[in-house]
Amino acid sequence: MTLMTVSLEEEKVRDLLKDIILELMEDNPGLFHELVQEAIEDAGLMAAIREGESSEYISETEIEAIFKGDR
Repeated sequence: MTLMTVSLEEEKVRDLLKDIILELMEDNPGLFHELVQEAIEDAGLMAAIREGESSEYISETEIEAIFKGDR
C-alpha cells in the first residue's frame, strides 16, 4: 500500500464519516445529542484520570474529612 493509497483511503473514510454524522443529525437528533454528550463526558473523565495520576495521593480519610467539612 502506497502513501497515496493510504491518503485516498483516509479521505474516503473521512467523507463517509461526515455523511454518517450528518444523516444521524437529521434523522435522529436525540441519539446524536446523547452520543456527543457521552463523548464529552468520557473526555472529561479521561482528563480527570490523567490529572489524578500525576497529582499527590490523598487518603480516603482525608477525602471523608473534606466531605464532612472537617477540613
